[in-house]
Amino acid sequence: MKTSQLVTLRFVSLLFLLPGLAGLILSAMMSTHYLDTLPRSPAPEELRMTPRNINGTVVYQTDSEDSRLSVLEYSSVGVFLVGLSLGLVYLEKWGEHQAKEAEEEEALSEKFS
Repeated sequence: MKTSQLVTLRFVSLLFLLPGLAGLILSAMMSTHYLDTLPRSPAPEELRMTPRNINGTVVYQTDSEDSRLSVLEYSSVGVFLVGLSLGLVYLEKWGEHQAKEAEEEEALSEKFS
């Protein structure tokens, strides 16, 4: 694999890893905020009837809050896993590239010795 392709693969990997990680951090912040502010019992007058277990504590939220947090969590994990997979491919290809260069250097040093 060419060096330019390795650079592109590393860039694309980071392009997925960093937003995925940011989304996971944001969803953790939202969960903490929900834990601090949402009621611990159903509140039908506020339409807070959907339970969510956060660190062993059940809080009740609206359907839109539930779907927003769920979509953020699942999409962040998905994007992060794509970036992680691409990063593993990059590391494998980079290792092959390094081994090939080392073999070429060794062959050159033996030739001139």
